[in-house]
Amino acid sequence: MNFRADQLFTITFTLFAIIDIVGSVPVLVGLKEKMGGIRAVPATLISGGLMILFLFVGEQFLHVLGLNIQSFAVGGSIVIFLLGLEMVLGHEIFKADADAKSGTFVPIAFPIIAGSGTLTTIMSLKANYDEMYILAGILINLVFVFMVLKSLNLIERVLGKNGLTAVRKFFGVILLAIAVKIFSSNLAAFGK
Repeated sequence: MNFRADQLFTITFTLFAIIDIVGSVPVLVGLKEKMGGIRAVPATLISGGLMILFLFVGEQFLHVLGLNIQSFAVGGSIVIFLLGLEMVLGHEIFKADADAKSGTFVPIAFPIIAGSGTLTTIMSLKANYDEMYILAGILINLVFVFMVLKSLNLIERVLGKNGLTAVRKFFGVILLAIAVKIFSSNLAAFGK
């Protein structure tokens, strides 16, 4: 097999846009404050594990559970919607949990990093690209995710309290819009 840099580039940037770790910074900073910190290594490994799992056995896994991609996407969109609502309104929906371990899987690894959109995209990429390129794209994105998670304190200092509030509200509206789009585009499948 000849190495195709263009395919790796396309997959990596598609996943980068879908994961949107930079856009998730305000959510992550808010969760970090509530949970007393974010465990970057476990969050990266769990989200990476989910992505790789879905790359190789995603459709079969959902089928065993009696779920389809659409119901999975709708469920994830509801969690994303609640996070966005919390950011915009400033009201706590996800109750504070002083234990950073409990929040590492939900909502950090799933659905913020490896959300339904990311997992569905990974399965969709298989139709056009070799699994090894997709795996490489996932690993490259995980390095970036880890760097952002480890740099949250620095990012928080650079933005400042007011900057963080403004960015949080802005990205809250973006999250709401993404959640509504995922919800509405997958809800139609339930009528079939």
